[in-house]
Amino acid sequence: MAKSRSYDKRPSVVVPDAGHGAAVRGWAAVAERLGAAIGGGAAGVLTVDAYPGVDLDEIAAALGRALPDLAVFGVRDAMKEPAAIEAMLARFLTTDRVFGYMAPFRMEEFFRPEGLAALRAAVREAAGRGPVAVIGVGAALVTPGDVLVLADMPRWEIQLRFRAGMPSWTCDNPGEDFLRKYKRGFFVEWRTADRHKLDLFDQADFFLDTTVRGDPRLAAGEAMRAAVAATTRRPFRVVPFFDPGVWGGQWMRREFELPAEAPNYAWGFDCVPEENSLLLDFGGVEVEIPAINVVLRHPKALLGERVFARFGAEFPIRFDFLDTIGGGNLSLQVHPTTDYIRQAFGMSYTQDESYYMLEAGPDAAVYLGLKTGVAPDAFFAAVEEAHRPGGELDVEAFVNRWPARRHDHFSIPAGTVHCSGSDCLVLEISATPYIFTFKLWDWGRVGLDGVPRPLHVDHGRGVLDPERDTAWVERTVLGQVRPVASGEGWREERTGLHELEFIETRRHWFTAPVTHETGGSVHVVNLVEGERATIESPTGAFAPVRFGFAETVIVPAEVGAYRVVPDTATQHATIRASVRL
Repeated sequence: MAKSRSYDKRPSVVVPDAGHGAAVRGWAAVAERLGAAIGGGAAGVLTVDAYPGVDLDEIAAALGRALPDLAVFGVRDAMKEPAAIEAMLARFLTTDRVFGYMAPFRMEEFFRPEGLAALRAAVREAAGRGPVAVIGVGAALVTPGDVLVLADMPRWEIQLRFRAGMPSWTCDNPGEDFLRKYKRGFFVEWRTADRHKLDLFDQADFFLDTTVRGDPRLAAGEAMRAAVAATTRRPFRVVPFFDPGVWGGQWMRREFELPAEAPNYAWGFDCVPEENSLLLDFGGVEVEIPAINVVLRHPKALLGERVFARFGAEFPIRFDFLDTIGGGNLSLQVHPTTDYIRQAFGMSYTQDESYYMLEAGPDAAVYLGLKTGVAPDAFFAAVEEAHRPGGELDVEAFVNRWPARRHDHFSIPAGTVHCSGSDCLVLEISATPYIFTFKLWDWGRVGLDGVPRPLHVDHGRGVLDPERDTAWVERTVLGQVRPVASGEGWREERTGLHELEFIETRRHWFTAPVTHETGGSVHVVNLVEGERATIESPTGAFAPVRFGFAETVIVPAEVGAYRVVPDTATQHATIRASVRL
């Protein structure tokens, strides 16, 4: 197999023609730039509008040290009372530990009009005496100021801060269960903040990155906007992140050279723009932004016009790794159907998925589909009984266990009971609504935090399709590889996803360059065989992008034609996903 210790864990996009000083690093340089922008010691208003999760105290303290005459105003006192906010959010948060309902709120709905008016008056009065800063989530609602800074934050870093005790934006809950904090972010806070951020994106004079505490980066507004737009005209990678889990394995730790502190690594998120970062290199100063910014700001160029018409400004394809080599089975689970996810959670499409085997040990297997003749009522009765103290579930009495080999590709349309067994490294190719997993059985385990992981048997009962049985799997899932085209040194196959799923996957085996065409849809490409390859433009429209084994590259729809070139004449393979049009 190909080795992957060349796996780049901090890929960056070099910004073309980044002028000198387009970005600066460190609080001294950031404060100097912002101080100059508001006129040094003269009266001027600096507005720092922040994404939930940004450390507002860090920003206020740093600016205060550099600009001792600066009067700093926060915005939290202008928000509605906690009880009023909780009442407003109750039906969207629900009482469930994991799932809520997608909320439609705008930023101004969280503030009291009279509170904003009072704060505006105080800022005007203070601005007559010297420089003023208004800092906080929603600060631009008070005033856009003379200089507007957008302080952003990737969702993965927010999750790490939640785990470390950071409270949610809309309530004081530092000790609350992480899953409930995440739910509040996913269904309410991040959606609200994204709408607000998009309103400010073209107005911002500067973009502030405080992802790494104590090491801020500041980019000029025009430079950032040009960089985000340029990203849609070339292939790029996002910054992957990795997380341990109760069933996690050791393959990624070894092959990707991940830190040894974690007991294992269960997940590797290599292409989830909603949560991954994007590193933009402005002449040697790397600025980290949420990758979702590219989706929100330039959805047609990135996704393709027809994909955007279908999904809106959402990236519909997810690539991630599931590592059970040296670990255990995933939870036995099922994903909601489109109708169910729309009715129950307000989502517009569901989590169809597939398992592509990047590596498989001798005992590798996938659990998939009910065994022929198993009645759903009997299965769920056994599941319920297994959840009683001391209970066990004989999974293989109800669910098929299929041996898995390297390069096998298992389709898992929503409504199909499934899980990866141990001894597998899975490249999971799926639609993006990624938290909607209804766990039915977790093999009697608790999470790494010692607390039982949440199960959703009632939801599972509502969506499991009894026709997805042994015969169905054999007929529609196993061995679904069809030749499509071939040429000198390459061949193309259609493999994987079921006809009910919107994602189209193609595998190319090649020892010579292969030309691809986006054809109006964003492409997501992973090198599943071979050490390294390069993506080139046939017309020189973008600089070559090298990528290695297991690395995922996003190719925007606007790129059009591109060529994948192997580094050597040995056998290489890519798996490519796009939206069926």
